[in-house]
Amino acid sequence: MNQTEFHRLATSYLDTVYRVALNGCKNQADAEDVVQNTFIKLLNKKDNFIDEEHARKWLIRVAVNECNSLWRSPWRKHTSSLEELTTEPTFSSPEKSALYYAIRELPVKYRQAIHLYYFEGYQVKEIADIIGISETAVQTRLLRARQKLKEILKEAWQ
Repeated sequence: MNQTEFHRLATSYLDTVYRVALNGCKNQADAEDVVQNTFIKLLNKKDNFIDEEHARKWLIRVAVNECNSLWRSPWRKHTSSLEELTTEPTFSSPEKSALYYAIRELPVKYRQAIHLYYFEGYQVKEIADIIGISETAVQTRLLRARQKLKEILKEAWQ
């Protein structure tokens, strides 16, 4: 991959990869590490992409894999998490705030599916390709995530 192609892809998809990484890691520092590792792999990639969508899917797939690797690392298993020191986002309405925190409470596999479907705009088939599971599994994760969100939000409003 030449420098201009790398720079173009990095500029175009930095925000997307960062959002996927932040969604998978739940903290800014780990998300930044995942983004860095993703773009290092892009820089070292020898093959060219078929088209722009292939490049986008490849970057998201690598970011998801990097998040999964981070969660499986031995270092992560032998440490305990400190409270987040980053500032929380502000919302225009209490409903949006409740939804944000409800999504953060979901397990990673449900949060990934919700993020890719609703925030990145992927279809079920595309999510299945990106995450590496069947379409039925994606549909099941979306259904279960919606059910859990419904329960969480119902409790929050009562």
